[in-house]
Amino acid sequence: MPQQQSPHTRKEPGVEHGYRVIYELLSEGGYQVIVPALPGIVTYGRTLREAREMARDAIVCHLRALLKDGEELPEDPFASKPPRAEEVKVTV
Repeated sequence: MPQQQSPHTRKEPGVEHGYRVIYELLSEGGYQVIVPALPGIVTYGRTLREAREMARDAIVCHLRALLKDGEELPEDPFASKPPRAEEVKVTV
């Protein structure tokens, strides 16, 4: 019976990891940032450039904390695939 691959993997430090990041333009200005594969990461940047920097910093800090605690690093199954985004309109 083939062994199922876990969505989490123990990786050595210094290995590059890719995660999909979502930048939401806020009505009051700036960008809210989330990383779906790493629940709990929510950050903000006044500009898209600052939001990207904040996202990188948040991801690195989160992954380092996981490694420090001896936990496995989650893989992002969508990182290498092009995103699909669309608006869905509803009436309630």
